[in-house]
Amino acid sequence: MTATYTFDVFASLDGFGASTGNWGGYWGKQGPELLERRLATYGEDQRMVFGGGTYRVFVGMLADSTEESEVRDAWVTRMVNLPATIVSNTVQGPLDWPDGTIVRGDAVDVVARLKEESEVPLRSHGSLSMNRALLAAGLVDFVQVTLFPVLTGQTGTEPIFHGMADYDLELIESRTLDCRSQELIYRPTLHS
Repeated sequence: MTATYTFDVFASLDGFGASTGNWGGYWGKQGPELLERRLATYGEDQRMVFGGGTYRVFVGMLADSTEESEVRDAWVTRMVNLPATIVSNTVQGPLDWPDGTIVRGDAVDVVARLKEESEVPLRSHGSLSMNRALLAAGLVDFVQVTLFPVLTGQTGTEPIFHGMADYDLELIESRTLDCRSQELIYRPTLHS
């Protein structure tokens, strides 16, 4: 049986995954329903898959945080304790991830192999360029977008879907969290 792969991403309404300002949506907008939903999502058995850049960002944020900071929300702690594959030709060990493994090579080849071998679903949070390549290769089963009620027209960086092909999206699940954020789960199909 082939494991499913979910590309999980936070986005501003205008489609950015990050901003140069001190807010891009999550911090200050992560109410109790959102935090509970994220914890439930990451409470399931699964394997995380990250590109090298996203791995470095997560490890840096965690190293600079304290136990009381928003960076250490319960779902993030749970995510860090899940097994993870870091697909990178530049990250060197040892890893600052309890059950992390570096796999060298092309992400498309690595994830295709993981999908065949994994006994649990695969999930990636962030890793935009890697996930764009995986979408193009037809390896992404679900795109999960948590849409925050912000526009980052002046400060937005990392346009999530920039430069990709066109996809039709079948809505699988949706929910409103804390009366302001949307979680949308889609099944992507290349538009022909």
